[in-house]
Amino acid sequence: MAPLVLIAETSIALFVLFRRPTERISMRLGDWLLAATATYAPLLIIPSEEIWPAIEPLAVALVTFGNVVQISGKLFLRRSFGIAPANRGIKRDGMYRFVRHPIYAGYLFTHIGILMVMPSLVNLVIYAIGWWAQILRIDAEERLLSQDPDYREYLTQTRWRLVPGLY
Repeated sequence: MAPLVLIAETSIALFVLFRRPTERISMRLGDWLLAATATYAPLLIIPSEEIWPAIEPLAVALVTFGNVVQISGKLFLRRSFGIAPANRGIKRDGMYRFVRHPIYAGYLFTHIGILMVMPSLVNLVIYAIGWWAQILRIDAEERLLSQDPDYREYLTQTRWRLVPGLY
């Protein structure tokens, strides 16, 4: 699992450093605060004494699956990756054929798996705050991207934001 996390986090640093320039980026402070909250809140979780061995294999599978999904999304975006809402080109292939925000979908599965292995009220609250910000972040990104006719067409082709059939 550690190699997946290493790839996931190193790719963020590289893609942000070498990202493609954009003329359409949100300058709204709230959008940047949402991006920061959604990105950094999960770093606040704490180890839990409570362990549920019966669900550990499912939790590990979710964490692994989530990491693979979000890494795939990042590798497909490459230089179009960013933290705050911006338009660096519309992606429609790869994981983006299935959901409009596969990186966030991958994080969702990973976070559910981690919460299953480290269950606590504190961790649940931290993830709830992070995911509240993440949903608002998705709305902010889509508000900015919807100004592009290519993205509006993409919305008709890829219905789901995070999880096909749910959201």
